[in-house]
Amino acid sequence: MSSILVIGDSCKDIHVYGKSTRLCPDAPVPVFVPIYENQNLGMAGNVYQNVISLGFPATLKTNSVIIEKKRYVDENTNHLFLRVDSGEEKIERVRGLTKDFLNQFELVIISDYNKGFLLEEDIKFICDNHDLVFIDTKKQITDSFKNCSFIKINKVEYANSIDYINNNEWTNKKIIQTVGSDGCRLGDNHYTVEKVEIKDLCGAGDTFIASLCVKYLKTRDIQQSMIFANECATKVVQAKGVNTINEF
Repeated sequence: MSSILVIGDSCKDIHVYGKSTRLCPDAPVPVFVPIYENQNLGMAGNVYQNVISLGFPATLKTNSVIIEKKRYVDENTNHLFLRVDSGEEKIERVRGLTKDFLNQFELVIISDYNKGFLLEEDIKFICDNHDLVFIDTKKQITDSFKNCSFIKINKVEYANSIDYINNNEWTNKKIIQTVGSDGCRLGDNHYTVEKVEIKDLCGAGDTFIASLCVKYLKTRDIQQSMIFANECATKVVQAKGVNTINEF
């Protein structure tokens, strides 16, 4: 079976679940009482775990410095009280990026959270030296991305690159825009999703890009792949925290 390379910034996602029934007497803030916590690989690590859970062999190339995203969440309502991030300032840039390394894999997923592991020139190198590259990025879209196969960005990321997108025709064939509960779009095609109760959006984009790529390797059909990715992302948003698709 073909193998997938997932490359990009990873973190440790920590959800601390608890309760708050009163305000602090010396400051206008809620008093949070932890009950339990869940830990998962996040960002590129979550993409990697989703690929594995869908039955495909994969390799993760990511930062060695541990980034933590710790969320404090009400156990009953899933209300987020606070998120505390650490480790980003120490992240190192990718090493060992060569054409020979990339060509060991049939498909490359760039999961770029723009924390410093991948610079724009690194992404350009990958796109220029591999035939099948899917990108999920927080960076603004530029000419550096145009040799990729497809780019997945959400509504906010799309808006941040709107001037470039409107002035470059190649983007119409390669940019997949996820639009939350309305599904996703590619060019003039809109792929809707089933309406469900959304409990948590954390990691939904990671599940989308992972399932999109796995289905594409099996079918080489981007429309089938987008429909499948919609279905998988719809499942994970119905559960609390960060989840992989095999848990449903």
